Amino acid sequence: MPAGANRRVKGLRRSEVAILAGLSVEYYTRLERGAISGASGQVLESIARALCLDDAERAHLLNLANASSPAARRPRRRTSKSYVPHQSLQWALDAITAGPAFVRNGRMDLLAVNPLARAFYKDCYEMPGQSPNIARFTFLDERAYQFYPDWDAFAEVTVSILRTEAGRDPRNKDLHDLIGELGTRSEEFRRRWGAHNVRHHGTGFKTFNHPIVGEMTLAFEGLEMAAEPGLTLTIYTAEPGSPSAERMQLLASWAASEYGNAFQAAPAKTRTDG
Repeated sequence: MPAGANRRVKGLRRSEVAILAGLSVEYYTRLERGAISGASGQVLESIARALCLDDAERAHLLNLANASSPAARRPRRRTSKSYVPHQSLQWALDAITAGPAFVRNGRMDLLAVNPLARAFYKDCYEMPGQSPNIARFTFLDERAYQFYPDWDAFAEVTVSILRTEAGRDPRNKDLHDLIGELGTRSEEFRRRWGAHNVRHHGTGFKTFNHPIVGEMTLAFEGLEMAAEPGLTLTIYTAEPGSPSAERMQLLASWAASEYGNAFQAAPAKTRTDG
């Protein structure tokens, strides 16, 4: 499409998006203003192609359309107040001894962890009066700036995960409460939340500066749990033989001395409205 004249901002005009998507300007305008309920999959795919959405952005668009449908069922989401891990899950987590392994939900509550993950996120667990939550730690605890050497990148990822979850489950009160708390207390969060960025965050490398053992560069894999929709199992590992692997072994020794054989994930209250 030709660039045209008199453009004050980057991007396509509303009429141009409509043309590229094969829609009338009037219909696209209604969709843009939130009247997305009833839009067909073909229409949504056309808009995704016109806007050159990536996989995460396309999924977010489909989630928003699904959530706006009158027939949409609220997805089951687990919170730290309603989730009690199956004993078999805790056994599986504890069997992972080379790196931190943990289960989180879309609002980034730590729901179940192995001993290394408990030691890895020790500062997150030590936040007073709160259940462990990675997003709250990132934006409301000064220690996060030390723990994350590239704090800006971690902050962007954190907000993107929360924004993605808000698209999946826009009526989740616990999620809204967390977003409201972060938005009220953190200017950094408010600025990033307004960008509406989403992303898939399943694999890669991250660098941390742990308060006990120092800097570690770790690979991570995030796995969606088929038996628990909305929950993600994440495992961090260091490259074998690397300085990070040596520091992970030191952290394992520290965790063993700190928690001993009595380590268990903190019990949670049972509730049915996950």
